[in-house]
Amino acid sequence: GKSQSVDTLLKLILIPSASASCIVMADYISGSEEAFVQRMNETAKRLGMTAEYENCHGAHVHYLTARSQAILVREFISRFPQVLEYTSMTGVRFNGKYYPNTNKLLPGLDYAYDGVDGFKTGTITSAGYCLSATAKRDGMELIAVVMGCETSKERLAACKTLLDFGFANYALVTPELSGSNPVPVKLGTENQVNAVPGENPQLLISKGQKDMITTQVTLEEGVTAPVSQGQRLGTLEIKAGDQILAQVSMVAEAPVERLTLGQLFVQMLRQLSGSPA
Repeated sequence: GKSQSVDTLLKLILIPSASASCIVMADYISGSEEAFVQRMNETAKRLGMTAEYENCHGAHVHYLTARSQAILVREFISRFPQVLEYTSMTGVRFNGKYYPNTNKLLPGLDYAYDGVDGFKTGTITSAGYCLSATAKRDGMELIAVVMGCETSKERLAACKTLLDFGFANYALVTPELSGSNPVPVKLGTENQVNAVPGENPQLLISKGQKDMITTQVTLEEGVTAPVSQGQRLGTLEIKAGDQILAQVSMVAEAPVERLTLGQLFVQMLRQLSGSPA
């Protein structure tokens, strides 16, 4: 038969749910559909999903919870963000026929929802009308999953309700530290090193907690050179009231070299003579 590019197959899989394209990709990746389904189930187990895949396309029954589908969508977006370039397409043309995206929450479509950028619909008799939808506002990406709806309009309305609730009640915040956090350094070319968060955590919180966020930094009383950049120097604790939201390592912002014997001797002489070090 005629060869098709991976790009074309992905469009056919993600827009009109072409089962034949799924099987071709499974054969290409794993050598057979059976081997690919085994990898699907291994991946589901690794991700902590409650799922039992029987085929690579979903046109026949297999078992999957809504929460597990959300986990899978999150993994897709995290590892392969370019997938949104496909799932945000409003349709695809193949062999002279146009296949519209049935996720009508996308921009420009009948039930457009502000911020929606994908993800995937699915419909079989035993599962009803299903939809996984992703939407992003103010840097926060939400995933809504509904299953078992009786009509396409019902799944669209249900996802809208879930997304409305999420955006109305939750926010993504990145706590910021003010000022410096010096840690004394012994036997170093610098007498102190600044500690900074090893990562800037983005925290999902309820909007009611937004004005309750506090930070507390606990640092080592001192360290001895050499100090490497990124060396752990303490802990940043982020709280909302009495609830601990996250604990982040505080690390050295820059390296500090150890004084050589010659530098130590000079420093000792200066101290004895009363000169500044």
